[in-house]
Amino acid sequence: QVQLVESGGGLVQAGGSLRLSCAASERSFRTYTMGWFRQAPGKEREFVAAMTWNGDITEYADSVKGRFTISRDNAKNTVDLQMNSLKPEDTAVYYCAVSRSRFYINRAPGSFDYWGQGTQVTVSS
Repeated sequence: QVQLVESGGGLVQAGGSLRLSCAASERSFRTYTMGWFRQAPGKEREFVAAMTWNGDITEYADSVKGRFTISRDNAKNTVDLQMNSLKPEDTAVYYCAVSRSRFYINRAPGSFDYWGQGTQVTVSS
């Protein structure tokens, strides 16, 4: 069974940093687009960042641009999200996701085919 396992969430003060990591169980994921979404209580799941399989295309939500950095290691089947200058409004459950598309990024959650279980990020003011 395909699995995506996130780690690295937690509680941090505003202005602090966290690094999320996602490990994929399938080697084939190294050929797919990988990304991160988040969902705050009472809100819809929203796109955060994604990267195509070879890193040619990287996209960020406007709300995190300049603060978050996505990276991937295809040899290890992992994708990371470095989050700096965190704000209370970044508080959410963060999900790793994989899209079978290789060469483009569609930010809609429905365009991603596999999901992790989520990891909580809480930013205190």
